[in-house]
Amino acid sequence: MRENILHTATQLFLNLGFKSVTMDDLAQEMGISKKTIYTHFSNKGQLVEACTMQLFGKISNGIDAICTLDKNPIEELYDIKRFVMEHLNDEAASPEYQLQKYYPEVHRNLKEKQFHMMQTCIKDNVERGIQQGIYRANLNVEFVVRIYFTGVTSIKDSRLFPNHLFTMRSLMENYLEYHLRGIVTPEGRKILNNIINSNHE
Repeated sequence: MRENILHTATQLFLNLGFKSVTMDDLAQEMGISKKTIYTHFSNKGQLVEACTMQLFGKISNGIDAICTLDKNPIEELYDIKRFVMEHLNDEAASPEYQLQKYYPEVHRNLKEKQFHMMQTCIKDNVERGIQQGIYRANLNVEFVVRIYFTGVTSIKDSRLFPNHLFTMRSLMENYLEYHLRGIVTPEGRKILNNIINSNHE
């Protein structure tokens, strides 16, 4: 039951937002009583934290699995983007912004975990890209890692990128291309253009 609650609550939070979904909404969606939910989670804050950390764990494990495939670094970033988007339902409700506003402690913990994970993954990606000659040799790796993380998290701020102007899918797509065009060599640009062209076919 606990896993069912987590799964349903996560989907509702991603689709409607952390603020919008009440315990009544969740109980109604599942066809159970609120009392049943409260036997597993003492309050909504605890439920939000559990959903957030479970989803982070799933995404983190999936990204780790992609990174172990030792793919071309440019293809690897596109695979990661695709995987993340599949698990975040396009984030139509800007859940991360709502998490930051209404559950700041959970958001702070999440962001620390995200940075630690991305620091390892993206640093390895950049270093391999340099070794393979598809990323520029003169890159400051630590700067690239941090600027990538900053960009990926900033585009989720609906105040800067409102939903009526940008879909999350287009933001992720455009940001990844923007990031890669700044670091690729001419050889890397060929790979990047081939991926972009095949995605548009």
